[in-house]
Amino acid sequence: MSLTEDEIIKAKHPVAEAAEMFFKNYAAIAALVVLSFIILMAIFGPTLYTVDPFDMVWMPFSPPGEEGFLFGTDYLGRDLLAAIIHGSRVSIIIGLSAAFMSVFIGVTIGAMAGFYRGWVEELLMRITEFFQVLPTLLFAMVIVALFGATLPMITIAIGVVSWPGVARITRSEFLRIRELEYVTASRASGASNFMLMFRIILPNALPPIIVQAALMVGSAILFEAGLSFLGLTDPNVVSWGQVIGSNRSYILDAGYTVTIPGAAIFITVLCISLVGDGLNDALNPKLRQR
Repeated sequence: MSLTEDEIIKAKHPVAEAAEMFFKNYAAIAALVVLSFIILMAIFGPTLYTVDPFDMVWMPFSPPGEEGFLFGTDYLGRDLLAAIIHGSRVSIIIGLSAAFMSVFIGVTIGAMAGFYRGWVEELLMRITEFFQVLPTLLFAMVIVALFGATLPMITIAIGVVSWPGVARITRSEFLRIRELEYVTASRASGASNFMLMFRIILPNALPPIIVQAALMVGSAILFEAGLSFLGLTDPNVVSWGQVIGSNRSYILDAGYTVTIPGAAIFITVLCISLVGDGLNDALNPKLRQR
């Protein structure tokens, strides 16, 4: 019995299906629009708004809107709008770099643990658990205090303490996928362990890792803000956390100097979380069927 054209179900490409699911999440779409604006501000803002964030341009603690300064000035009379624009680039770079480092470490350890099993898995999982039970903020503070509060060291400190979650997700996906038929067939055809891990299993394990990586960007931005609030930051570089940290003593006298950069962090992290939620809906096959 032949099927008519109306009865033939056309299979969608996985990317097209994921995109369709993502665009059904209106909160994720709105967050993506706002996040795109923030990224464009980080890229082009310092070129378009050329005020140096370290220049003392007016009286200290001028409220927002006074003398043409949209966000006012801080305790030294520096333009807060310039600090927000220039700081967006640094905060986003730290977030992306730290998340990339965490994902690289976590995927490497999780892949090896899930693929090789046995004593390799036991050893790597014990190391993962050791890092997981450490107080992450305290551990990062120790690293920055010992090796210097530079942007590369802050990024490394955040990346070093944030990878265990990625390792556990990667391991669980490798344990599930390594037993599937196409992996067994590839192994029987003579594929090397490296090819099995990174050319066959890893691409199919990526969806939850991508979601976790997106969420880790927001976590890294919050982490940097926390370190900066405690004074562990590079004083020669402007970031949103550094603006909050340098003005924290004046929060009762000029609260806007802390709330404005705090709002920038809140909006950015919220948008990243909503986009991550949209990616989870799009890439999770179980959620697609709802």
